[in-house]
Amino acid sequence: MSDISAGSVGKSRSAVQLYTAEQRARRDSTVWTLVQGVLAPVQFLVFLVSLALVARYLLTGEGYAVATVSIVLKTAVLYLIMVTGAIWEKVVFGQYLFAPAFFWEDVFSFGVIALHSLYIYFLIVGGLSPTALMFLALAAYAAYVVNAGQFLWKLRMARLSAEGAA
Repeated sequence: MSDISAGSVGKSRSAVQLYTAEQRARRDSTVWTLVQGVLAPVQFLVFLVSLALVARYLLTGEGYAVATVSIVLKTAVLYLIMVTGAIWEKVVFGQYLFAPAFFWEDVFSFGVIALHSLYIYFLIVGGLSPTALMFLALAAYAAYVVNAGQFLWKLRMARLSAEGAA
């Protein structure tokens, strides 16, 4: 078995292989792996700061502007990591998105992007109160945490598989 797919989820850890040898070589040789490795923790740091700023606004009513800027920044980093991640998937797996190895993570990523984009939409056109906007941002952040967990779990399984094979 060369990839993780929906049908392989129930198999043992030792049977899970995220990359073929060729894909692993492409992954290890492309600059896009480093880009993803840098952007992921940057996005998480921006998320943590923004989460604190959103919580501050919701708890105190202060700092709406800075919380808003932080959400817009978090959304921009999300868009950047999605675009560069698609390029990474193309280099490693031969397709921009929905490679079998990361299919469900990519599907959920679109939900995360939709929620962040919905926030930006309502920020621009109006129709939601500042508090409602902040709760929308929290929903987007909750989805982001789930999605980040998906990727971390998948990468952990791949690492365990590689260690077991070595």
